[in-house]
Amino acid sequence: MSAKKPRLPAPAAVQPMSVDIRKLSRVGSRPGFLDYLVRLWDYRQFIFYDARARVQSGTRKDRLGSAWLLLNPVFNGLTYYVIFGLLLQTSHGIENFVGYLVVGIFLFQLSAGAITAGARSIRNGKSVVQAFNFPRAALPLGANVREMLSAVPLILGMLLLVIVLPPAEVISWKWLLIVPAVVLQGVFNLGIGMILARIISTVHDVTHLLPFVIRAWMYGSAVFYSYERFIQDPTVLAVMKFNPLFNVIDIVRSCVLYDRVPAWESWTSLAVVALTALLIGFFFFWKGEETYGRD
Repeated sequence: MSAKKPRLPAPAAVQPMSVDIRKLSRVGSRPGFLDYLVRLWDYRQFIFYDARARVQSGTRKDRLGSAWLLLNPVFNGLTYYVIFGLLLQTSHGIENFVGYLVVGIFLFQLSAGAITAGARSIRNGKSVVQAFNFPRAALPLGANVREMLSAVPLILGMLLLVIVLPPAEVISWKWLLIVPAVVLQGVFNLGIGMILARIISTVHDVTHLLPFVIRAWMYGSAVFYSYERFIQDPTVLAVMKFNPLFNVIDIVRSCVLYDRVPAWESWTSLAVVALTALLIGFFFFWKGEETYGRD
């Protein structure tokens, strides 16, 4: 006699369930612009501490360590002084050409480093972008915070050289105006860096063109020559004075070297261009939020 098969329980009745899909969102989707800014603000501590750690470890393997943050622009300044000041004689008509050159080289290097770091941030952080879900703007923002932290000894070294090298300049209250000028410079650097970060994330070839563009930009920013000596066309002169890097360098030179309060036109031009670059850069970068790390 065969054993009876165990009796299986009757299947439970399927109960209908209502799901409100309106509150669901696709993983990795781009949030609204204001929500995106709020999420980015939530990462502010991570961005700052990561940037500070990278600054501290960036030159740890070098024997001179953080001293290279100051030595690099000093050696650049010596090179340009020999070539343009002594050989090409672009120093004619410039009062305190050494200080003029020091201010131009140090401030331009700040922008060149920040824009380059921000532009390459998404490409360099591709593995992080693919592995974690976070506002991608944290990468170019962190790169610019890192460059601004590195700029503190850079600016102090610049002022020290201006005080020590003859003809030595005298410290005045106008030197405090360096702070808002450098802040506006940092705002501009961030905006341009975010625009380039999205472009380079799609077209990597732009990375190879970036050094040439920055070098041409330096030649157009009156770093080692006086624009009044070489430019007579009023249209070209007006375009050059709209250059934000020329404006920030000119503002700092007026405060530090010539003991003058910079003209309000220079402040207005710098502020308008810097804030416009930041707004366009943030919006342009946010629009491409879902595309980063997918190529």
